[in-house]
Amino acid sequence: MLRPRIPTNPMPTGVVTPPTAIEPTAVVQPPAAPAPVAPAPARPTVQLTPGAVIALVGGGTAVVLVVCAVLVSMLLAVAITGASLAICALVIRSLITADTKRH
Repeated sequence: MLRPRIPTNPMPTGVVTPPTAIEPTAVVQPPAAPAPVAPAPARPTVQLTPGAVIALVGGGTAVVLVVCAVLVSMLLAVAITGASLAICALVIRSLITADTKRH
């Protein structure tokens, strides 16, 4: 039978230098600078009025309704296409079986 052979690693051919020990050096930290203060935003804060809230809710509702209508119409298109293909397959199958019974 076949026996696996374990490869042997060849000896290095170049000049091999022994590893040297690295001595740690002292790290001098510079004095800490004061952290810069972020400037206050120049824009005023947004305040929603009751009319703006109603407009946002109405717009969000309209977007959700449109997206749902598109998704439902796509689902219906796929379902109608599948049903019509199934009916076509049944008609073609019945035509083929009827043709073979005649001969």
